[in-house]
Amino acid sequence: MPLSEHEQRLFEQIERSLAEDPKFASAVRASDPRFHARRRVLVAAGVVIAGLALLIYGAVIKTPPLAVAGFVVMLASLIYAVQSQRRSQSPDLHVVGGTTSRRARGGRAGRRGSFLDRMEDRWRQRPEGHR
Repeated sequence: MPLSEHEQRLFEQIERSLAEDPKFASAVRASDPRFHARRRVLVAAGVVIAGLALLIYGAVIKTPPLAVAGFVVMLASLIYAVQSQRRSQSPDLHVVGGTTSRRARGGRAGRRGSFLDRMEDRWRQRPEGHR
C-alpha cells in the first residue's frame, strides 16, 4: 500500500532529522549485524591462535590431553568463525534507509520458512479452477 504525499513528506522529514543526529548514527552503526559478525570472526581467530599454542605446548611437554584440548579449542573457534561469517553474508540481511536489520531466523527453521514461503506463493499463483 503506497504512502500518501503527506505521509511521504513526513517520512522524508523524519529521515533527514535522524540522519543529522550523530548519536543515532553511532547507535545504528553499533547495532549493525555485519559489524558484530566481523568482531566475532576476529575474536575466533585469536582463540584459534591460542588453541594452536596450547596444541604445540601440549605436544612439546608430551601431554596428549593438553594437545587434544588445544585442537578442540581450535576446531570449535573455527566453526564459530565460519558460522559468523555465513550469517553476515546472509540474504536475510537488509539495508533499509541507511540502517541494517536482520529478519529473525534460526538454523533449520529459516530454511523451512523459505520453503514454506515458496509453497505459499505457488499456492496463491495456482489457477483458480484447481483445488
